[in-house]
Amino acid sequence: MADDWTLAQQFDSPFGTIAYDVFGTGDSLVMIHGTPFSSYVWRKFVPILAAAYRVHVYDLVGYGQSEKYDQQDVSLGVQSQVLAALLDYWRIERPTIIAHDFGGATTLRAHILDGRNYTRMILIDPVAVAPWGSPFVRHVRRHFEAFAGVPPYIHDGILTAYIQDAAHHPVPDNAMEAYKTPWTGEVGQAAFYRQIAQMDQQYTDEVEPHYSAIRCPVHLLWGENDGSIPIVQGRKLQHMVPGATFEMIPGAGHLVQEDQPGQLTGHLLDLGVATLYFAHLRTIRFLTVLRGKIG
Repeated sequence: MADDWTLAQQFDSPFGTIAYDVFGTGDSLVMIHGTPFSSYVWRKFVPILAAAYRVHVYDLVGYGQSEKYDQQDVSLGVQSQVLAALLDYWRIERPTIIAHDFGGATTLRAHILDGRNYTRMILIDPVAVAPWGSPFVRHVRRHFEAFAGVPPYIHDGILTAYIQDAAHHPVPDNAMEAYKTPWTGEVGQAAFYRQIAQMDQQYTDEVEPHYSAIRCPVHLLWGENDGSIPIVQGRKLQHMVPGATFEMIPGAGHLVQEDQPGQLTGHLLDLGVATLYFAHLRTIRFLTVLRGKIG
């Protein structure tokens, strides 16, 4: 699964065709990636979680394997509407949500503005609290057309630096290429700068005053070395959400999934998300030992 990450199913939204897939059986769990990533970021975790859940993954509008086109609206205002539509399409009423970065803002907006309910939210370094948006983002928003037309070799350098900046450790070459590929070529390059140009803090400002009214448990996981959204923002969010828990992940930047996949899996285990999978592994180990003793 990790070597050939292809989403096999499609959903036609008003904002573009969404690539998605479903794995496993059990209670519903939805995993939502952030920017500038794709559902590929969950490749190491889906096999684990699919042992206990029916796992739904998809690429946000204008990201990854989902459709991209000129003048496309890929803003956070649209992303939450698409999530709500997908939950209706999948006939899911109260999923567990695991969301990262923009996926966090998407999850929160669908909950607060679109009335979608969840069993719980596990938010990993989410975009949720002002201020957010780097100097690079602000610069691209002012000069979108100029960036969309840069030569491919310069664009490749920008992409590499932008993605690596989200991680605390070097991103492996194969993962770097997988993250960059959807943003290359004429269509992909324009789409990359389009999604940056549409980043607007108004979309979190709209929901931030309502975090105290969140209707489900919230668990926050934060990379200790996150330079994109500093950990102080995570603590601020924790205090805004009644009963929210907070765990820091040492040795991780914003891209926790690449920096510390083992620690992230451990936290999911502590939260009960991966319990059945690890119980299954323990059973296999026990039977293996028993078989050896009997043999």
